[in-house]
Amino acid sequence: MGRPVIIVDYDPAWPARFEEVRRQLARALGDVALRIEHVGSTSVPGLAAKPILDIDVVIESAQQLAVAVARLAALGYEHQGDRGVVGREAFRPREATSPRTWPPHHLYVCARDSSELRRHLAFRDWLRGHVEDRRRYAALKRELARRYRDDRDAYSEAKSDFVEGVSAKASEKKETRP
Repeated sequence: MGRPVIIVDYDPAWPARFEEVRRQLARALGDVALRIEHVGSTSVPGLAAKPILDIDVVIESAQQLAVAVARLAALGYEHQGDRGVVGREAFRPREATSPRTWPPHHLYVCARDSSELRRHLAFRDWLRGHVEDRRRYAALKRELARRYRDDRDAYSEAKSDFVEGVSAKASEKKETRP
């Protein structure tokens, strides 16, 4: 059985933990990283979340992926491929071989024009600016964590309608801006 789904109140230390990882990633990746984004629920002030950071490294294009993979490997990360999500390459720290103590996090590398990157940023930015949706999402996540405590896949799947709905609103809002 995998780790249980546990949702906690927002922790004001999450941005500092992100910054700790971001600095290490930026140093290792150098100019291959256009930017490094804190995404996911821990990037939204006031939002309850699993206490695991989500981080997107943005590269110019898929042509830079091999360089990113090599540099991240030197830092102690293992490339896991796209894990079924096109436009997002997953990495995880190799805890057993890395001397670093990392805050718990998920690391992804996305090309600048990736639809998955756009979706991550739009969802984050929408929740940062829309308190009622943030409250609804927190309540949903807490309920789903109770219901699917020992089934992370079912938990994620059960959130998908909400995430897709908010992502659609965020996308629609961007398209109607002058």
